[in-house]
Amino acid sequence: MNANENASKKPWTDPDDAPEITEEMLDGAALYDGKKPVRRGRPPARNPKKQVTIRLPADVLERWKATGPGWQTRMAQRLSDI
Repeated sequence: MNANENASKKPWTDPDDAPEITEEMLDGAALYDGKKPVRRGRPPARNPKKQVTIRLPADVLERWKATGPGWQTRMAQRLSDI
């Protein structure tokens, strides 16, 4: 073993010197039901939205944006009414 290989290895740590397990560690731990991981967070949507690209005249886009926050949702509602 040359000096470069020896320098890249981490020093051995005695397992008895491991830190105590904290509540923070447990909160971030992966959960399993047998061998199946338990998924966290929001469940997948039944009807997920699709991303598209659309080219609109600048004045049309500015009028929609001028209606305030949520303009994309309102635009989608109007398009679904067609």
